[in-house]
Amino acid sequence: MGIPKFLNIWGTHQFWVGFFQSLGVGRIVFSSDTSEEQYREYGKGRITMDSCFPVKALAGHMGELLHKDINLLFVPMIYSLPSFLKGHVVDTLSCTRVMMSVENIKAGFLREKNEFEERGIAFVSPFVPFAEPELLPKYLWESLKEHIPGLTLEETAKAVKEGFRALEDFERKMREKSLEIIRWCVKNNRPAILVLARPYHMDPGIGHDIDGEFQQYGFPVLWYNYLPLDDWLLEWLFGEEIRAGIIRSYFDISDVWTSSYSSNTNEIIWGAKFSARFPWITGVIRLSSYECGMDQPTFTPVQKIVESSGTLFFKFGELDETKPAGSVKIRVETIVYYLEKYSQDIIKKKLSRLGAVPSQLLV
Repeated sequence: MGIPKFLNIWGTHQFWVGFFQSLGVGRIVFSSDTSEEQYREYGKGRITMDSCFPVKALAGHMGELLHKDINLLFVPMIYSLPSFLKGHVVDTLSCTRVMMSVENIKAGFLREKNEFEERGIAFVSPFVPFAEPELLPKYLWESLKEHIPGLTLEETAKAVKEGFRALEDFERKMREKSLEIIRWCVKNNRPAILVLARPYHMDPGIGHDIDGEFQQYGFPVLWYNYLPLDDWLLEWLFGEEIRAGIIRSYFDISDVWTSSYSSNTNEIIWGAKFSARFPWITGVIRLSSYECGMDQPTFTPVQKIVESSGTLFFKFGELDETKPAGSVKIRVETIVYYLEKYSQDIIKKKLSRLGAVPSQLLV
């Protein structure tokens, strides 16, 4: 079983591991991180005219897996995504261009000859609505039953539950790790940086490993999608606004964002609100790929939310397949200068707006 490590797989990979392990699939092979070499060797000649580099990079991931020892290539078309935002958001849709990229890139492997058939590899691409888990067993069973002998709908339903359990376990561990980092910042009065981006920007070939550059300067880096969600912490940050009637729950973003359509976008907006309130996050790094249509409307709101609290905001926009390593290093050095100069003042100002620091942060 081969799964390309691309786009929305970055936020759901643990589901797929739990799902296929429950079905007894012997070995799951993920493609490598995105790289120029992968793109040139395996994606050349199979790419559509798409301005989104993360979409184009899928060709390299699929092509690489065709050279691995697999007999099934699984590339889900993810329509909606699981999200930690509950209650006061409209939907959890994924980017339509990202969802349909599977069919677009697949066409590149069929244009001159059927490369899947030639290599004896079955291609499976189910429609996946994570936000409607009751539909998942049927869609996945119908796409896999021809390729996994004897597979039943009941077994598939059980595997879906195992997949969600694996994903929840992974995210819980990541949030615990983030809380551990936050407590270290509180104990040592050290600033942290929050990254607002798409999950696939964790791929060093898409996000250019910018978060790693900051870690080299001693700044802990948090990602919005794994922030701790403990009630006592969210009560400290958002409780007064609920009682004042500004928001209806810790996860309500309607006070700053009414166009609630995309899961990642909603979470980025909420991450901006979190960063604006949490004292020890003194800098926010926004990453976005070239001409990302889903990100474009959020640029100004996110920057305003973050900067309204005095938190420093920096944007690395229009990331693409070029190699900006030199310019990234220069910008990181500049940003580090400002973080070192202003972080302690930012921490003091943000603390002055909140009540006493929760005892759970001081352990």
